[in-house]
Amino acid sequence: MLQTSSSLINRINESATIATAQRARELKAQGIKVVNLSLGEPDFETPQYIKDAAIEAINNNVTKYPPVPGFPELRAAISSKLQRENGLTYTPNEISVSTGAKQCLANAILSTVNADDEVILFSPYWVTYKEIVNITGAKVIELKAGIEQDFKVSVEQLSAAITSKTRMIIFSSPCNPTGSVYDKTELEAIAKLVCEHPKALIISDEIYEYINYDGKHHSIASFEGMKERTLIVNGASKGFAMTGWRLGFMAGPEAIIKFCNKLQGQITSGTCSIAQMAATAAFNGGKSTVEYMVSTYRERKELMRELLGDIAGLKVNNPKGAFYLFVDASAVLGKKTPEGKSINTTLELAQYLLEDKHVAIVAGEAFGLEGCFRI
Repeated sequence: MLQTSSSLINRINESATIATAQRARELKAQGIKVVNLSLGEPDFETPQYIKDAAIEAINNNVTKYPPVPGFPELRAAISSKLQRENGLTYTPNEISVSTGAKQCLANAILSTVNADDEVILFSPYWVTYKEIVNITGAKVIELKAGIEQDFKVSVEQLSAAITSKTRMIIFSSPCNPTGSVYDKTELEAIAKLVCEHPKALIISDEIYEYINYDGKHHSIASFEGMKERTLIVNGASKGFAMTGWRLGFMAGPEAIIKFCNKLQGQITSGTCSIAQMAATAAFNGGKSTVEYMVSTYRERKELMRELLGDIAGLKVNNPKGAFYLFVDASAVLGKKTPEGKSINTTLELAQYLLEDKHVAIVAGEAFGLEGCFRI
């Protein structure tokens, strides 16, 4: 059987989170009980009013091809949400709807980044950022921040790395995998620096916006000079427990949104019409309808911090958002398990925990910072 692959596919790696989740499913299929702490997925059900909107759309036969950038009513609902909750004014033509925030990221990066560009990633970063940039052939610059910095890259680090070749800077706040949140002062300092570099764009991944334990969410697009150089990526998956509906959106300069729509029109076209009508109800309903989820996440976070803090050699911070803990396990590496196995990396630790103890975590190497793991 002839097996060949393109040079493009050889530039990217399989998603570590998806691979770990798949292995956990395989073990479960063998009858093994697995505690799966790998995939970033809410365990809540989608709120009923959102499901009702989807059922109504089916009954009303909203089942034809939707417009590539999304239904006008959905983009209007997103526009209202951005104005109401974020103080940001975007017209529907400055908004594009895709099959999840991941596709928004791919559209944005592939539409604006060339092979001779540099792209700065704040590390730890979500696994997919680097792999999409690798498709373009651009040079990835990783700025690393450990637990002593609350996993947040400083403006001084960025200042030392940004150059005339910097095309894009990508980060998430609240952050996947760490849960860290960049506050208003930190974002303002980053914004002032980026404004000194006319070529540089920002992708601000705000998919965890609603899962915030410590005050108001701030978007870097709200600072002077940043709206015209920022692409906000967000969606329904995390805040509304709608992962399987596959609905993300991007807001940014109309010219770049047009580039993204052009690309999407040749790859997937518009995302599922039923999911779009469900998301319209979700964004019109707003975050007050899902605040009970955040309350539960906060309780779980405190419990996990307490339990992990009792394990010698592990260090945990106090994440201000998302639903992850990024645990520093560097002090336990180089030691042996009770069975006599040597554990020298967090990749080995993750494999040991899954195969021997049937607990699924994701090693920090996947997120650009070894010595840690995400749960």
